[in-house]
Amino acid sequence: MRADAQAQPNIALIKYWGKRDIEQNLPAAGSLSVTLDSLWTKMSVEFSDALPVDQLVLNAAANDEMLPRISACLDRVAGTDRLRASVESESNFPIAAGLASSASAFAALVVATSKAAGQESDTLSLARIAGSVSGSAARSLYGGFVELQASDANIDVETIAEAGVWPLTVVIAVTEEGAKPVSSGEAMIRSAANSPFYSSWLEQQPADLVSARNAVLRKDFAQLAAVSEHNCLKMHSVMWASRPPVVYWNSATLSCMEAVRHLQDEGHAVFFTIDAGPQLKAICLSDETDLVRSALDGCAGVVRTMVSGLGAGATLLDSK
Repeated sequence: MRADAQAQPNIALIKYWGKRDIEQNLPAAGSLSVTLDSLWTKMSVEFSDALPVDQLVLNAAANDEMLPRISACLDRVAGTDRLRASVESESNFPIAAGLASSASAFAALVVATSKAAGQESDTLSLARIAGSVSGSAARSLYGGFVELQASDANIDVETIAEAGVWPLTVVIAVTEEGAKPVSSGEAMIRSAANSPFYSSWLEQQPADLVSARNAVLRKDFAQLAAVSEHNCLKMHSVMWASRPPVVYWNSATLSCMEAVRHLQDEGHAVFFTIDAGPQLKAICLSDETDLVRSALDGCAGVVRTMVSGLGAGATLLDSK
């Protein structure tokens, strides 16, 4: 009745910003991401008939704020007639700060819950459940380069290239470690409701997804860089034009962008992407890692940098 699992966050290169069905949490467009390896969330799930209610401990502290989403996810995996559960979560990176912590958390949660409930669930089924709670969590069930396709009734997710096929490096510049002021879900709703750019964003997503997929399959770094940066900037333009606007960037975010642009002008293989938060992620060829990290470390306002290669999808751990 107990199981432990680990999952890594994923960084979307082609974003899915917006939901086609809010109630079912279905994305409005497909997306393409890379799963990291050195950042992780570990989840322990233990069902017990001695518990009157579900319990959540997050990084060694009781957490009631996230508990409703955790309980809803437990219900979707194990059923509403399940025993109550004690859930322990631990992450080695800032949560709710635009680093895909919910993706790794719910990916690990569905894997641990399925095992603790004595189920034999396939990866796609668990990915769909995770995605119904946190849209990007579906991609963290898979490793390497991951594509999510959104259809009318559900989502399909698959690895299009394993991590070792094209071992890129992701250098993360953390510019704020606190929780972001507007959740991704709220920002998506706001964007869809009143941003004048939202319809154009959706219209261009399929072409961006094809371009990025082809770039990955051909290992065409220049093409992947161009489409990823453009897709990122379009997403944030949608947010900026919402009413009220959603602006996650800070001065350090802009400084990091300028640092990446400077490296590009010098001929280095690096590009940036920014999710719903102020943290900049620089993707580069492995031999550029030290140079890119040094450049971002030198930007005013950067709290710290983290480096990760590409990694595997969610997996079970040996229970304690």
